[in-house]
Amino acid sequence: MTAAPFRYLLRVRYGECDAQKIVYNARYGDYVDLAATEFLRAVWGNAMFGGGLDYRLVRYAIDWRRSPARYDDVVAIAVTTARIGTTSFVLAADLRRHPDGDAIAAAETTYVLVGEADQAKRPIPDDHRRRLEEGARGLVVDHAGAGACQTV
Repeated sequence: MTAAPFRYLLRVRYGECDAQKIVYNARYGDYVDLAATEFLRAVWGNAMFGGGLDYRLVRYAIDWRRSPARYDDVVAIAVTTARIGTTSFVLAADLRRHPDGDAIAAAETTYVLVGEADQAKRPIPDDHRRRLEEGARGLVVDHAGAGACQTV
């Protein structure tokens, strides 16, 4: 049996919502960025955070699904590697309400790998490529306090 994809759990805060307590559309970019950062921290660790390499967002696309996130919902964001190029990689994010799994949104983010000091494009090293391909399957990072901090 294949482990579930990496998941990041967050709780929607009041200040992220409009007057109807529905998450304001621009906040989804924040949510996806948080999930992608935790995914890359799990996959690359210190190699990405002070290890000489960095990454830049060059494309962000989102499709909203059936139901918006609302105040105090717990949102589970599954992150997987969708594609890997020479200097770029694409992460797919699936946002669902936790624990019922109702679809909220799907997003894709494209990043370019750069040198930390000069910010010039760099080819993705073989070890980084391998770790991106493997992902962080089964890992749950729970910043919502939903009690789901376990490897599945």
